[in-house]
Amino acid sequence: MPASPSTARAINDRLALQLLQDEGPLTAGQLKQLTGLSRPTVADLVERLTASGLIEVVGEAGEQRRGPNARLYGIVAGRAQLAALDVRTEGVAVLVCDLVGRVLAEASVPIGGDIGTGPAVEQAVALVERAVKEAGAHRLHTVGIGAPGLIDPASGELRDSSGLPAWHRRLVAALQERLPEARVIVENETNLAALAEQREGAARDRDTFVLLWLGHGTGAAVVLDGTLRRGASGGTGEIGFLPVPGTTALPSATDCEGGFHSLAGSAAVAALARRHGLGPAREPVIGEPEAAGLVRAAVAHADASGTASGNASVRFLDALADRLAIGAASVVAVLDPGCVVLGGEVGQAGGEALAARVAERLRRMAPLPTQLRPSLLGGAAVLRGALLMARESAQRELFGARDH
Repeated sequence: MPASPSTARAINDRLALQLLQDEGPLTAGQLKQLTGLSRPTVADLVERLTASGLIEVVGEAGEQRRGPNARLYGIVAGRAQLAALDVRTEGVAVLVCDLVGRVLAEASVPIGGDIGTGPAVEQAVALVERAVKEAGAHRLHTVGIGAPGLIDPASGELRDSSGLPAWHRRLVAALQERLPEARVIVENETNLAALAEQREGAARDRDTFVLLWLGHGTGAAVVLDGTLRRGASGGTGEIGFLPVPGTTALPSATDCEGGFHSLAGSAAVAALARRHGLGPAREPVIGEPEAAGLVRAAVAHADASGTASGNASVRFLDALADRLAIGAASVVAVLDPGCVVLGGEVGQAGGEALAARVAERLRRMAPLPTQLRPSLLGGAAVLRGALLMARESAQRELFGARDH
């Protein structure tokens, strides 16, 4: 049965808006070429979307830059302001942007573990409010939050989880209370990192891959056939609880100590570096976690393998690769993703040097061909993923934009 005229118009509008979002400002002629629609149909949808305040003329194209055919149309960026939060165990980072993703303000604040739930929540909410004021935004349309822990697939809420600060769950409710007009959505940090790596980072050419998160904790995000898989209870990828050889105990239902986390979490990586005689980087990067700094310094020193520090760095990277290959091999044996991205700050710091070592070991351990790639976004992937999530949510509500 053919679509009704109103349905066809809605489909065409969504297609045009999606192209303007993905490709940036376009002329009516470019929209005609990309959509395959007739010139009158494109003229009608441009007039309709302009009248509704969704798109506007943002410039002119071509050498002569004259006449209606040269007009460049773009999404009205100020139609909505969005915020993205990366909520870590030790602090919060926030971005405020417009509807096309242009950053208007950004800020971060460390939050100590002994500060208490109430003051921690107030610090985080105040940070968001300051960033919104700095951005000149009157109100936020959507707030996207990336946080460690499990997200209930039915309610979309952050579940209670042992080992995480209590203020994490309170923060979501506090933001909704202080920003009553905004829609607040939360997603697991590793899942958001995978979204960002697929759109903007190391997995741009993959619709099936696994992101192995290597940060303060460990985790995995699973993308199969272009779809993020969360599992029945939202726990897909809780690889930190995976029982592995080389630890002194077994993990429990409430504690991942003894699991893969004990081999690859940041504290374990830092301890492994110290056992190989490595110290902090001489030129530390501001805000870089200790484990990532140690890995980055080791990669630099390993190039000088004829020296004592170079030999120690090679041994450390080899030992770390031995550990990471255990987790990667388990994922590959079950899911056959064809590609594993070493994510987080540690994965980015290790770069190709660490990824190549893990790949070599994985070829000996797993019968399935698998590419190993280092993260291109590192820890910033969580914030970028939260921003992408907020933008897509706002676009669906404002003009029915389809998922990528």
